[in-house]
Parts: sequence; C-alpha cells; structure tokens
Amino acid sequence: MAEIEGLSPGELDNLPYGAIKLDTEGQIVAYNLAESKISGRDKSRVLGKNFFTEVAPCTNVQEFAGRFREGVAREELNHVFPYVFSFEMAPTEVWIRLYYSQDSDAAWVFVARQDAT
Repeated sequence: MAEIEGLSPGELDNLPYGAIKLDTEGQIVAYNLAESKISGRDKSRVLGKNFFTEVAPCTNVQEFAGRFREGVAREELNHVFPYVFSFEMAPTEVWIRLYYSQDSDAAWVFVARQDAT
C-alpha cells in the first residue's frame, strides 16, 4: 500500500475505487474521482473538512471513526469491513479499508461498492 503515497492527483483519480486521504485528525487532504461518484460530493467541497463530522457524520461511530482513531494512535491500521453510507444519500453498501501510512503520518479510507465486487 505504500505505493499509494506516490500517486499524482491524476493517477489517484484513475483508481477504480474511492480513495480518501485523512490527516491524523480526520481532515480530508485528498479525495479522488471515484469517491466523488460514490458519495455525490465534489472534491473541491470536501477538501480540508473533517470526514467524520462534516462530510460523512454517519461514520462517526466506533465501528468506523473509533477504528480510525485507535489505528492512528497506534500508528498501525489495516482493516477491511462492510459499511453502509447513509448521510444525505440513499443507503449505499460498501467495503471499507482503513490504512495508516507511516510514510506520511496519514490514513487512507478506500471505498468500493459492494455491488461492484
């Protein structure tokens, strides 16, 4: 997964799944095109906002944000789980992968629709 850090914004947009890079506080620092399509949110409107409280408050639960915070605190996070996004959108079943990168001291949220797997 370390190779994700070396991708340009254009290469990030070419990924077939959602990719969101968060700083250790949960602020969005990168957001790709696939995630914009899944969420219906333009990246220019979400960059710099807190993912868990401003963009996707449905994720501000132990199952999601709690795992993120615990993994960031340990500087070790690589967890896959099913989730349903439901904030300001029709319920959307997805697979989530939370990944912490020690190279950048940031975490990634990868999102793939369950119906696409």
